[in-house]
Amino acid sequence: MYQVKKGVYDFLRGSFLTDDSAFKNWRIIIFVVVLLLVMISSAHKADKKVIQISELNKKKRELRAEYVDTGTVLMRMKMESSIRKKAKARGLAPLKSPPKKIKVTIHKDK
Repeated sequence: MYQVKKGVYDFLRGSFLTDDSAFKNWRIIIFVVVLLLVMISSAHKADKKVIQISELNKKKRELRAEYVDTGTVLMRMKMESSIRKKAKARGLAPLKSPPKKIKVTIHKDK
């Protein structure tokens, strides 16, 4: 039991970092710290990507809604009744008689 208490006490005091074989311990600790820093860095980058994807999806939905609205406005502008109103405002009216075809004949002089 004394050995366990002494081992825990030495660990808490940090004697494993200052004794003769401390160089091996330091290498392992530094390696673990570097791995932890890499893991934290990659987690932050992944979070940034998720936020960026979310913002882009929101922008895509807004642009899609704008596209649909613009298409609706364009379809209304193309309707015959809308075109008639605009033509009437400019003083144009539909013909009362159908248009006539004009035929052009070319005679060759010999």
